[in-house]
Amino acid sequence: MSSPGAINPLDTKGLTFRHLIILATLTFVTILYSATVTIANVALPDIRGALSATQDQITWIVTANIVATAVATPLAGWLAGRFGVRRVILVAILGFIVSSIMCGAATSLGALVIYRIGQGAFGAPLVPVSQAYLLRVFPKHLHTSAMAIWGMGAILGPIIAPTFGGYLSELYGWRWVFFMIVPFGIAAFLSVSVVITEKTELTRLRLDWIGFLTLSIAVTALQFMLDRGERNNWFDAWETIIEAGLAGLAFYIFFTHSLTAKNPFLNPRLLLDRNYSLGLTLVLLFGMLNFTPMVMIPPLLQDLQGYPQSVVGLLLATRGLGTLVAFTTMFFASRVDPRIPIVIGFIMQGVAGLAMAQFDVNVTTFDVAWTSALQGLGVGFIWVPMAVVTFATLDPVQIPQASAVFHLLRNIGSSVFISMSVAIMLRGTKVNYAEISEHVSSYNEALRLPFVMGHWSTDSLSGLAALSGEIQRQAMMIGYVNSFYFFAFTSLASVPLVFFLRRPAKSPAT
Repeated sequence: MSSPGAINPLDTKGLTFRHLIILATLTFVTILYSATVTIANVALPDIRGALSATQDQITWIVTANIVATAVATPLAGWLAGRFGVRRVILVAILGFIVSSIMCGAATSLGALVIYRIGQGAFGAPLVPVSQAYLLRVFPKHLHTSAMAIWGMGAILGPIIAPTFGGYLSELYGWRWVFFMIVPFGIAAFLSVSVVITEKTELTRLRLDWIGFLTLSIAVTALQFMLDRGERNNWFDAWETIIEAGLAGLAFYIFFTHSLTAKNPFLNPRLLLDRNYSLGLTLVLLFGMLNFTPMVMIPPLLQDLQGYPQSVVGLLLATRGLGTLVAFTTMFFASRVDPRIPIVIGFIMQGVAGLAMAQFDVNVTTFDVAWTSALQGLGVGFIWVPMAVVTFATLDPVQIPQASAVFHLLRNIGSSVFISMSVAIMLRGTKVNYAEISEHVSSYNEALRLPFVMGHWSTDSLSGLAALSGEIQRQAMMIGYVNSFYFFAFTSLASVPLVFFLRRPAKSPAT
């Protein structure tokens, strides 16, 4: 028997058929966005070959999309207040569809990156505006259940996208991973145009352009520095120094302006709420962990072992299945202290990272599947309670802007950590290739043994090329292992922060 005041996830008091239709529509919109974040991952090696890109350049397709989302996300609250939820979502979906078509038609890496920026910019308002609208129209005692169902969209996308994207890419080419989004986009556009009929009064607040532009410049410069740092040998290049200086200056102007402006772009007073400020830190860390394995695993499997895209897509989908199980569990666990599943989730991701750090060049599909599922399980245990705890003590009027900042930091965390992980992998590859190559010498007696060398040889160009390829393969695997250890450390280091959160007060289902 539940205790007095406990929240029953199956309590439907105050729930109407219109609530269910709105929930289904906004969940579908979230699926549309979440699918595009991960859909290109499975085809990265093919895109790299088709567009003649290097390993660090190809990640721009992922990070450019996330950065554009991060930069445009804080506009979501202002846009919704200025033009209304319905208009914002419809225009965002329409631009999203056009950008997806252009991504599929791109003929160069630069063009594809630009169109992916368009996808991210138009997709940015979809999640925070949907979340804020959902929290506003649903009774407060149903927020946890509604968020659990709505959050399904965030994990169904990563299940659908790599699975179908892998098969379509293998059968028809990488362009179809973008073209497949179009029918989903059209269906979402029609659903929103019919279901969302907002009648709330629009606000006429002025946009703080100084805050918006300085934040955009800071985030973009930081991302450029991280994406191109390893290629430019970091601070040995003037480009990196300029980008770091620009990012630092822009962040400084943004923070000082936010503290002194009458109506800042992002209200620093929100940080006075303890749960919200800690929630922002946790969501930044969550974002750092969220998509990184999905970017690192496909090239590992395809470059080092030659896995077909359809198999890679299925393996990535196991992560989504793990998250689905966690979300389903959280739907029936709303009475549990939300800090408990958050801690469990971070520990699960840490354990998954440590397990991935044990991979070698002979890694099996089972190894990838169970670690991906465990990482996804951790994502699901963290997301819903973290979102509920973060916004639990805020005034409902503050939720739209607070939600925009929440998703901004999540996206910044994702883009920055992906770039850092790729840089660690590339650095590890170069360092270990140099160290292993030192042992390839005519003075190394082991290289004279036939059962050691096999088809490799130091006496012919073909034999040396084969030996160099194997050294590169082993060195790259060590680079991946280093990045997985970095992932595990970040996840486990996040756990102590959770205990500083306050448990939300229980409210009766009224």
